[in-house]
Amino acid sequence: MAYYIGVDVGGTTSTLAVGNDRNEVVYVSPQFATTPDLGPQSSIAAIVVAAQEAMAHLGAPLTEVAGASIATPGPATMDGVLLATPNLNRELWNNFNIRAGLEAALRQHHPTLNVRYIGDGQAAALGEYAIRSRALTWSHVPAETLPNETLDSLFMVIVGTGLGGGAVLGGQAIQGSQGRAGHVGHILLPSYAFRYEHDQKLLKGNAYATSESAVSLSGLAHQLEYRLKLPEWASHSLNQVEGSAREKAKRLRELVAAGDPLAQQLFDDQARALGITLLSVNYLGDYDRLVIGGGVCDLIPSVRDRYRQLAEEEYRRHSLDGFRNLDRFEFSVCGDEAPVVGSLRWAMLS
Repeated sequence: MAYYIGVDVGGTTSTLAVGNDRNEVVYVSPQFATTPDLGPQSSIAAIVVAAQEAMAHLGAPLTEVAGASIATPGPATMDGVLLATPNLNRELWNNFNIRAGLEAALRQHHPTLNVRYIGDGQAAALGEYAIRSRALTWSHVPAETLPNETLDSLFMVIVGTGLGGGAVLGGQAIQGSQGRAGHVGHILLPSYAFRYEHDQKLLKGNAYATSESAVSLSGLAHQLEYRLKLPEWASHSLNQVEGSAREKAKRLRELVAAGDPLAQQLFDDQARALGITLLSVNYLGDYDRLVIGGGVCDLIPSVRDRYRQLAEEEYRRHSLDGFRNLDRFEFSVCGDEAPVVGSLRWAMLS
């Protein structure tokens, strides 16, 4: 039996998945530390160890791996040369070819193994598509729990510290001419997507009033800091605790679950901005399915349903008639594992 390996590299930890030639996901590792502050070689060594442990768990040697893939945050070239990636130390990582580095390390154990590269947002979309379309099967997401739908295309947004994304068209991950496709967080939003003028004044990339400045943890922190200074929220509990705006923003998920009105207002505003963002995305791609991934998938069901409904309402409020028939947005069925599943699928498609 032939096996394939996919790796998803994060800011401090990574995940590895293994699939076989029956298009089954047979192993997904726990997150493991890749010590990026020690430089690329330390991270690559940790990935090689994880690959060896995964294959040992499956009772097969590394030489039975037919292909591998690695996904990282961008920006990067099509071949995996990292270009000032925000969550990696630029002095150590900038202009490093992580694909070639991992391939060289793995070839010490498997001399003919090839490694492919894909951006993590593109990988997430491909992973979500592969599971939803049943191109891959995975016991973590049983087929009977999936919608009965025929998919040719999909766009996925990943709401996290920032806002990432990726597209699949015709069953293929879209990389673009230079590997940069999917930068949904840098779409510019209209002023009415923001409750206060202050909310528009968060610089993300080289622009203000972007989707990422409205729909992300960094956006929530920026908005929360301002709102806590308003008279209507002067007595809010978050004004009574120590910590940065970012640290306080991380508590909003538990507060909204408890019915806190300020937390609810912030998530409502984020949902509406996301609806406008996804309308811009769909005008260009006319996708079969629009999927929301990232931390908002972990909101309690009642809050998550409200979030989705508000995003859909805003999408329809501003959409042309021909685009208003989108039935609903979906939350990711793969969760945090979407990028590593997509990286695995990318290896299989080599």
